[in-house]
Amino acid sequence: MKASAFSIAVLIVIGALLFSFRNIQTGSIKGIVSPADGAVRAWAETLSDTLKADIVNGAYEITNVKPGVYRVIIEAKPPYRNAAKENVTVVDGHATDAGEIKLEK
Repeated sequence: MKASAFSIAVLIVIGALLFSFRNIQTGSIKGIVSPADGAVRAWAETLSDTLKADIVNGAYEITNVKPGVYRVIIEAKPPYRNAAKENVTVVDGHATDAGEIKLEK
């Protein structure tokens, strides 16, 4: 009886480990900023993750993004102010276009 309970416990642990190491594919978040020279960096954040990418010629792409809902923050250069876009959803293995984010002075 003890041996079968131990075997069941071992199978449950193995199953949990296999499930936790499933193949999650990361995606990306891309977009543009206007004016093109008004920003330095793009950030994507959730409660558990923060990622960043440089902005080049007004465009950015944040890579290796886990599936989930993110807030994208654009770090602006003076005289512009930082801007944010809420509820940017990344799906397993896909690129998400956050569109254009306009900076204000």
